[in-house]
Amino acid sequence: MDTFVHFPADDHALLAGVAATMDEAVRRGSAWIACKPGCTGCCLGPFAISAADAGRLRRGMAELAGADPVRAEAVRARAEAYLKRIADAADVDCLPEEMDEVPCPALDVSTGLCDLYEWRPLTCRTFGPATRIGNGPVGACELCFEGASDEEIGRCAVDIGFVEEEEDDDEPTGSTLVAHALAR
Repeated sequence: MDTFVHFPADDHALLAGVAATMDEAVRRGSAWIACKPGCTGCCLGPFAISAADAGRLRRGMAELAGADPVRAEAVRARAEAYLKRIADAADVDCLPEEMDEVPCPALDVSTGLCDLYEWRPLTCRTFGPATRIGNGPVGACELCFEGASDEEIGRCAVDIGFVEEEEDDDEPTGSTLVAHALAR
């Protein structure tokens, strides 16, 4: 039986805050935003996720398995195949360069949609429109803001900042990959 991460009571508030912030980012950059269903440029390559993100993904897999077992098994198979390709890598920074073009296991490449969109990690929720964390540089998807100057992008940026939920002692710690959360 799977062990699921227990979510703090404020997890929904965290996700609602992130959604409101990103809605503002889309509003500010509306003329430039290329993100839409089927756009998968940000769904390629590995990235680290938190234990809380992994827990959300596992909860999503459980819900998907109940609602659509065939789709859930397809996600699990993609995650297992992904993990086989990276079996010798110690962490996300040690992955072979060719993994930069491998789709996320949650992505159904035939539809261009995320099978676990409602449960996606915070990185996925905040990528695309122009954002800035603290005093860092403005980040945005390379497909958005095509032809925009740095100044125009900067005017569209929203500041994002959130505190990762504290983890219980019995929860997994550290970072992982989406595939780790989805495979058995």
